[in-house]
Order: sequence, then C-alpha cells, then structure tokens
Amino acid sequence: MNWKDVTVGAVAGLAAGIAISQGTSKAVSVPADKVLQDVKNQFKKRGSIDGSWIQMKPEEHEILAIKNQVYRGGISRHQGNELEQFEFIADAKTGTVMNVYKV
Repeated sequence: MNWKDVTVGAVAGLAAGIAISQGTSKAVSVPADKVLQDVKNQFKKRGSIDGSWIQMKPEEHEILAIKNQVYRGGISRHQGNELEQFEFIADAKTGTVMNVYKV
C-alpha cells in the first residue's frame, strides 16, 4: 500500500463518520397533529370532546434546569352543564404528555 491509498481511506472513513454522527444527532420530532390525536383519544375514553388545539411549532420548556422541546395544546369538553378546559404539555421528540392541567 502506498500513502495515497491510506490517505484516501482515512478521508473516506472520516467523512463517513461525520455524516453518520450528524445524522443520528438530529432530533426527530413526533408531528404535532399525531400528539394531539393521541391526547384526544385518551380524553374520549371519558366522554366527548367539544374542541382541541395544539401549537404546531415546538417551543423550549425548562423544568429544574432540564430543557426540552415541547408542544402546548388544549382540550375542551362539557361535563354535565359545565365547560371544562384543559391544557397539556407534550415532549416534541417522543410525544409523551408531560403535564395536563385544568384551566
């Protein structure tokens, strides 16, 4: 082997390593509409839903120095004669609901 073969192999290996590293480090997000549909399905188990919404663009959320990208959304429904409104925060990367609270 000569030095040109070694150099070409090293450069190709380095380029492949960088490409793989960058491809795996990018955060893949769950689509906002899928997160909303999952939340709605959970609420539908306890009754009908009157309305729902979700922010389509994730935002940064911090709890005790832990930062992640989240979707914010809401659900409204009637329970008897009373209108109940809930808001939720879901992790944008996994779609996991982190918090639900009554407004």
